Amino acid sequence: MQPKNDQLFSARHLDHREATLPMFVQLLLPLALQNTYTYLLPARLEGKVRVGSRVVVQFGKKRHYTGIVVSLAAENPEPGIALKEVEEVWDEAPIVTPDQLRFWQWMAGYYICTPGEVMKAALPSGLKPESETLVARSEDWDGDPEEFSARERSLWDELGAEEGVRLTDIERRLKVENLLPTVRRLMDVGAVKVFEQMGRGFTPRTETHVRLTDAYADETVLNQVLDGLRRAPAQEQCLLTYLDLADAGAALKLHHAHLLKEVRRADLTRCGKGFDAALRALEKKGVVESYPFVLDRAPSKSVALLPRKQLDEQQQNAFNAIRRSWEEKNVCLLHGVTSSGKTEVYIRLIEEEIRQGRQVLYLLPEIALTTQITERLRRVFGEDMAVYHSKFPDRDRVELWKRQLSDHPYPLILGVRSALFLPFCNPGLVVVDEEHETSFKQQDPAPRYHARDAAILWGTMFGAKVLLGSATPSLETYHHALSGKYGLVEMPRRFGEAQLPEIVVEDVKELRRKKLMKTPFSPRLREEIDAALQNREQAILFQNRRGYSPVLICHECGWTPRCTRCDVTLTFHRQQNTLVCHYCGNTFHVPEKCPQCESTRLMDSGYGTEKIEDAARAIFPAARTARMDLDTTRSRTAYERLIAAFAAGDTNLLVGTQMVTKGLDFEKVRVVGIMNADQMLSLPDFRAHERSFQMMSQVAGRAGRKGQRGLVVLQTRQPNLPVVEQVVRGDYKAMFHEQLEERRMFRYPPFFRLIYVYVKHRDAATASHAAEELARLLRPFFGTDLLGPERPVVSRVKLLYIWKIMLKISPDKKPGEVRSRLEDARQRLVSQSAFRSVTLVCDVDPV
Repeated sequence: MQPKNDQLFSARHLDHREATLPMFVQLLLPLALQNTYTYLLPARLEGKVRVGSRVVVQFGKKRHYTGIVVSLAAENPEPGIALKEVEEVWDEAPIVTPDQLRFWQWMAGYYICTPGEVMKAALPSGLKPESETLVARSEDWDGDPEEFSARERSLWDELGAEEGVRLTDIERRLKVENLLPTVRRLMDVGAVKVFEQMGRGFTPRTETHVRLTDAYADETVLNQVLDGLRRAPAQEQCLLTYLDLADAGAALKLHHAHLLKEVRRADLTRCGKGFDAALRALEKKGVVESYPFVLDRAPSKSVALLPRKQLDEQQQNAFNAIRRSWEEKNVCLLHGVTSSGKTEVYIRLIEEEIRQGRQVLYLLPEIALTTQITERLRRVFGEDMAVYHSKFPDRDRVELWKRQLSDHPYPLILGVRSALFLPFCNPGLVVVDEEHETSFKQQDPAPRYHARDAAILWGTMFGAKVLLGSATPSLETYHHALSGKYGLVEMPRRFGEAQLPEIVVEDVKELRRKKLMKTPFSPRLREEIDAALQNREQAILFQNRRGYSPVLICHECGWTPRCTRCDVTLTFHRQQNTLVCHYCGNTFHVPEKCPQCESTRLMDSGYGTEKIEDAARAIFPAARTARMDLDTTRSRTAYERLIAAFAAGDTNLLVGTQMVTKGLDFEKVRVVGIMNADQMLSLPDFRAHERSFQMMSQVAGRAGRKGQRGLVVLQTRQPNLPVVEQVVRGDYKAMFHEQLEERRMFRYPPFFRLIYVYVKHRDAATASHAAEELARLLRPFFGTDLLGPERPVVSRVKLLYIWKIMLKISPDKKPGEVRSRLEDARQRLVSQSAFRSVTLVCDVDPV
């Protein structure tokens, strides 16, 4: 095994005819490594390996990993170096295409990470098994477990008599972390042994089916068998029932046994008393055989397809303009106000692509959105569509991946950002709906890619057109459209001439001064919700913070509970009666008294969705209230239940975070309440103004989508801010031009690219010194476009202290050169003994 420093995938790729010649393979491993690695291909595996195949190799002393073959060679690229052998081949056919490998290479280069990290993010877990650490009791140890500590005894008891248990499974069962020191102590006394074993990876879902054996797949032979079974009536009836279920008559007459229908063993044995024993007897005689039948991913519910809708004049004009735009440009922006009918235009464009034999990828920013849009698209495209996102079991995602590599791939894939990694054989269109959403940006771990930007490159690379859609496009996208880089098509009116909602601003500060607002609801908002509920209409309340209260405060001394691992206050979740860190996920007990002054007067301050929900239930007792946030939507079915119940009218008052702002379509929503507009405006971010406008405009767009005009009540302490007036007027262009001038003046996107470099370490002083040293190394190249280092707003997460450097990348700096400078500075930094354990993270195009 030896790293190869040439550019990834630059080695000669061999086609299938040459696959029997090579003796050496270059592998990509799912690790944060810059290089590919060379392994020897043993003679027994020659001819079985192709570019894109998965193989099992040993990396390091004990660990085994699944690698992807990126090239094959007939000569050793590193002569004189002893190479390890490939141990096994997973696949008969490659599971990654050359196009995907090129896309991974681009992503690693642009987002300044390693190809192995891209591979790890791209493949479902079932396609990249690796060896696991197993722990078992030692057969040779004859000591007394009673001498163990409580932690050691718990571990010992968990092992039982099993041959080996994964260390991660034991930690999960015992609800503890870092059991490795305990394992080492038991190893020192010879009580346990530790070994590595390759994980099972993906195993297809199967069920037992029954079929005729080859010797009896003939009508004449079967008639002779049936004559001989007259003294065994149960066997005779069982065989006749099988033939009936398999629809054997026509198939056997034509000598086409392969046309027999599949018959489940369980279905057959349920058809008659004693059929289970009869079937075993027929198997013993060799007439039939049972076998594992590989199932496709779980079939979707069959739905009646809807007749094709006619586009109205605005939609038809948009459809035609988009097609014309694609004649000159690869990317087009569809800027249409909320409820203008953009989705129907998408559907018509998708139909055109599928009709011409091309595939379509439809990207959405949130899993929550897929619930509604899936039902809508399923009624148009039926079984031609599949859904792909992380809430599905890994088995389903693997099966979909393999289906896309088969001769019968799905023409339409609907999914979130990870769907961009799926294999496509003939892509024709990528639709990026709600393109402005920050959820398209992967934050952790690497690659920290933006699915919208990656989709544009993906489309260019594979010859597919790209359609970006939004009612409130990102400034960068709209700027590119106005400058001619992208095509631009606009839909300024709502479908069916429905009116945009009326937006009323409530001055919360003034209302509280006059003692007119003792609850989270202003008088106007209460009146409007009451009226809507009485008229059997619905209301949505938007509060972009989950939990009950953002902070607990001691009334006497002002103490607030903080996370022990992160530099943030803990959020009070009343339903679980816990304090939760929303950065690392740690939970803490709610203290009965202040640890500083021992006062028992601990007050909650501020509002989260839980508190808004409780207040809504108290003020509107007749309402059927539900809450939609991360706490109530942990599973895919939870999303579906909440949205289905609200769409059906089973609930009529929905409290939620930004999940409720993103493209959901409910007919009866007349009132929307934005509970605290100031919360978004106070963020220390140059995008705060833009994000606030987008979020408020999007949530306002949920009101009055059909029927009478909707009403939005916007509660704020700063009613005179320009962004509030722009939201009221629905004046996107005013917001755009105002913010664009600021961006131009201060050298921000779209005029400059940004890269944030984070320096992390468990020791505060080391992190600070490393950040200063890194800035010193980078400043000669970036000059005044390097800002910092500085401590970010949250300067400690998961026990790591963080410093941040901002790089503004001018258009004349090439991405490859920027990456080289950063990589060189990183190497020089970690070569210093004091900084070897420092972690560096590059976030390209942060949001």
